[in-house]
Amino acid sequence: MINLEAGMDGAAWRGFVCTIFILNFVFACQLLLLPPLVSAVGDKPGNSAELFERVSQSVKVKRYSEALDDLNAAIEADPTLSEAYWHRASVLRQICRYEESEKNYKKFLELNPGNSAAEKELSQLSQSQSALDTASNLFETGGFTKALDYIDKVVLVFSPACAKAKLLKVKLLLAAKDYSSAISETGYMLKEDENNLEALLLRGRAYYYLADHDVAIRHYQKGLRLDPEHGELKKAYFGLKNLLKRTKSAEDNVNKGKLRLAVEDFKGALSLDPNHLAHNVHLHLGLCKVLVQLGRGKDALISCTEALNIDEDLIDALVQVCFVSSCLRVY
Repeated sequence: MINLEAGMDGAAWRGFVCTIFILNFVFACQLLLLPPLVSAVGDKPGNSAELFERVSQSVKVKRYSEALDDLNAAIEADPTLSEAYWHRASVLRQICRYEESEKNYKKFLELNPGNSAAEKELSQLSQSQSALDTASNLFETGGFTKALDYIDKVVLVFSPACAKAKLLKVKLLLAAKDYSSAISETGYMLKEDENNLEALLLRGRAYYYLADHDVAIRHYQKGLRLDPEHGELKKAYFGLKNLLKRTKSAEDNVNKGKLRLAVEDFKGALSLDPNHLAHNVHLHLGLCKVLVQLGRGKDALISCTEALNIDEDLIDALVQVCFVSSCLRVY
């Protein structure tokens, strides 16, 4: 019995010691982890200044999530820290999270009524939000030039890190057939985030419409490696592969003397994307030449004229037109 009681006393003692050790460990963690948070949001002006300087540096290097994390922690620790609401409103405005930004401006103004600087920024937020909505509507109705003005002169002035506005700008440039500018704009976006799927898609389209198909395919492939189920990237990639396949089939049939099959392939390739002028000009010219060989002069004239409508300096098409016209006159 004495041994049993001694064993039980030993077990109880060990349990007591473990409990004391755990409590001391938790207390030590609190001492280690709480001071940085307190110092970041304390009442001392110096501590607040350090916080806002850190936020400012994060914004300068475009680490907006880090800036927001710091500000969120500061406000959670001290809901009366009014300047944190102002800084958070500014960061949210820059990345065009307008509704959240507006709430933070209003909270700051509630704590600091009549602050003219905050009221001015709140007005700029409204202008930027309205301009973005207007630009989106103009894009849908074909007002590409005016929409670009709203994006460049208003939205990206007050919300320079607005991803939605940057993507809309690239779509507008593509619609306006300014493919080189679209490539430049998406290049800047990919420097900030090389895995930006939308930027990869739009940059690929710009190269596609310049008929730089190899580069377009590389952009589509990179995007699909990141997200194999991305619908738009899959559509663009397989659409281009199909166009190249039909084009090659037409050229191969010409070389084999299978001219009637070549005509069908050229027509099939042209039907895939009527807006792909940089590639279609060569398809129209190839079709024209095949139709000349088949003795279908009037159809050939139509195809060569289509090629000249795209590129009026296309000498090869002019030669074919002159040849066909002469033959038709003789006939």
